[in-house]
Formats: sequence, C-alpha cells, structure tokens
Amino acid sequence: MKLKLFTLFFLLGGYSSLFAGTVAVAEFHGAISQPSAAYLERCILEAEKLKAECVVLELDTPGGMNDSMRDIIKKMLDSKVPVIVHVAPKGARSASAGLFIALAADYVAMASGTNMGAAHPVYVDGKLASEKITNDAAAYIRSLAGKRGRNIAWADEAVRKSVSVTETEALKLGVTDAIAEDTASLLEKIDGKKFKLLSGPEVTVRTKNAKIVRLKMNWREEFQNSLGDPTIAYILFLVGLYGIIFELFSPGAIFPGLAGGVCVLLACFSFTALSISTAGVILLVLAVALFVLEIKATAHGALAAGGIVALFAGSLMLFSPMLPYFKMSIMVVVTMVVISALFFAIIISLGIKALKNRVVIGIKSLVGAFGEVKLTIDPVGIVFVNKEDWSAASADGKPVLKGERVKVLRVEGIKLIVEPAERSAKE
Repeated sequence: MKLKLFTLFFLLGGYSSLFAGTVAVAEFHGAISQPSAAYLERCILEAEKLKAECVVLELDTPGGMNDSMRDIIKKMLDSKVPVIVHVAPKGARSASAGLFIALAADYVAMASGTNMGAAHPVYVDGKLASEKITNDAAAYIRSLAGKRGRNIAWADEAVRKSVSVTETEALKLGVTDAIAEDTASLLEKIDGKKFKLLSGPEVTVRTKNAKIVRLKMNWREEFQNSLGDPTIAYILFLVGLYGIIFELFSPGAIFPGLAGGVCVLLACFSFTALSISTAGVILLVLAVALFVLEIKATAHGALAAGGIVALFAGSLMLFSPMLPYFKMSIMVVVTMVVISALFFAIIISLGIKALKNRVVIGIKSLVGAFGEVKLTIDPVGIVFVNKEDWSAASADGKPVLKGERVKVLRVEGIKLIVEPAERSAKE
C-alpha cells in the first residue's frame, strides 16, 4: 500500500513538473526612452500570448523620458498577467522614472547592493521642474503606490525631496516586497502567491519548476535603442552634415551626400527619442554655417575659429550634464571638435587653392596659351588659338605679321591681347 502511494505521489510530481507553467523574463539596462518602452510593452504582450504565470522585468535604469515611462506603466496596469519588477543584478538601480515603473508592478524585488528613488522631475537643461509639474508627478506616484498597497508617504517624498533607499530600507519601509539575488530565488518567493490584477480577476502564480522564457530585444529594437544613445545621435548628426557639405562642394560624388542624408535622418529620429536642447542644435548648425562661409569668403580663419567655438559650446549644451541618462563624454566632444576642425581645414585649404588656380573654362582660359597669326594684326587681326580663330590685338600696338607665333597676355571682352612669342620668351 505504501509503495503504491509513493508511486502515485512520484507520478503526480513528475506530471506537475512536466506541465509546469511559463515565466517570461525581460532584461533592460539603460535609460527609459521610446525604443525601450516599445520593447518592454512587447514583452508584456508576449507574456500574455504565452499565457505565462507572470512576466519579470529585470531593471537597471537611472530614469528617462516621462512620456515613455507612462506608456510602460499603462501597459503594466492593463496587463492580463502579473508584472514583477526585479531591480537586478547586484549594484543596479531603479531611479527616477524607474521608481514609477517599480511601484506600478504587482510585486517588487531588489537584489543586494541595489537602490531606488530620487524621482524628482527635471527639465531638459537639468533644472528641477516647476511646482506644478512636481505636484503632478507626486500625485501620479501616490496613485500607483496606493493601488499596489505600498508606502504612499515615502513615494511622495521620493518625488518632492528626491530621497533614495537601499534594498533593505525599501523592504522595511513597505516600498518593495522582497530581496532576491537572482531570477531563480525570486520565482521561489512568489510561487503560490495570489495577485489581484487591475485588468481582471485574482490569479495564483505557480512558478516552481516553471519554464523561463527570456525575451530579448529583436534586431529592430536593438537598432532603435542604440539610436537612443546621445553619443551616437551626436556623431550621426555631425557626420551627416559633413557628408552633405562635402557633396555640395564636390557635386557628383553622390555617396557622401547620400550617406550624409541618411545619417542626418537617423540623428533626427534619435533626437525625437531624446531630451535635447534647442540652443545646442542651433549652435551646431551655426558652427557648420560659419565653416561654410569661411570656405566661400576666405576670412583668413576668423569664421572658422568662430565655428569651432560654436561647435564646442553647442556640443556641451546639446544634452544636459545634469541628466545622467543623457550625458555625453567630454572626450567624445573634444574628439569630434578636433576632427571637425581638421575636416574643414582641409576643405578650406582646397577652396583657397581652387580660387588661386587659373580659370580653365571659357575664353579666359586662353590666357597664357600660344597660337599663330592668321591675319596680320595691324591694329587688329585674327589668331588661331586652341583650335579656333579669335579676334586679336597687339599688346604694344605694333604690327604682328601673318604666320608669327604669339602668346595671349589677357582678354578684353571677346578680343585677345597678344604679343610675339619670341618677345615673351626673351623676357
């Protein structure tokens, strides 16, 4: 009898393991932007299609765009499966917009050495937002905390006073639900828990022995997310402008203009996903305009120097240094300014050289050419130069006989002013 019961329990256990549920896991490390929002929203949809027990969002973010954050939260609140936020791995953080996302989750866990908070809204230039915007953000986070039964007072302080907490402090304050080092320990903690979904009934998750499906970014999301990097956006914008300028000064090259146009369009897409300063963009465009004017006007480097200053200032102002998730390395700025200066130095030198060169088309191109007198010049005659007949006059007024070789000294209207080639050779 005991053997039969043991066999029955063994078979039931094997059956349960065989048909264990599925847990979808999405990993995102970086700033919250439109591409990252699209990725996390897709992960929640994929979890619903898989009929997963839950979806785990592993976050490590310094914050990001307000609109993108709200898009993610809307999808989380409307999710048909429980959404678990795991601030991981060790040393990660869920700050600013990341805090809002965490508090909107059905369950929040943090790994050791992590922190969350510092959610005061800021403007593009890094300055703290106005009282009106702060009040709106505070009301929003209180609403999220209240829906999930979390510490409303602390959530309000995280927005108004930018307070931040460690994983142990967050657990004591009732901001999070557990400390979990990895996905496996997290799934053990939530196995058998009941979650009341805002979009539906209460569900019980069975995560023990569950199959873990990791939802990674596809190639399109990876590409769009890389464009959300301020450094890449900045380089694309400058390289694109230089490609277009090169095409304008070297018509027919095609590739530089085509590549430049594509780069500028990609940079514009990046700028829509980033928080940029209008003043910074204007200074960058002004810098390029000054470089172009230097080429045209040859101001002996004065306009080019102004362009370098405008380029450096615009690069520093393009993204606010107060926003850590949109910060650009000073070394990148210096490198691009130096490359730009060298690029335009070459272009300017080529332009000046071209201006000094003798005209090679039209009647003026005949200056310095040699020909033969076909009709004696006295005072006007005909010379054969460059396989054509031209009206000509003697430079010193003296007659030049038919058959003599002459050199063109200058052009007056459509008449060539010439002198005997022998006289030119002696001089």
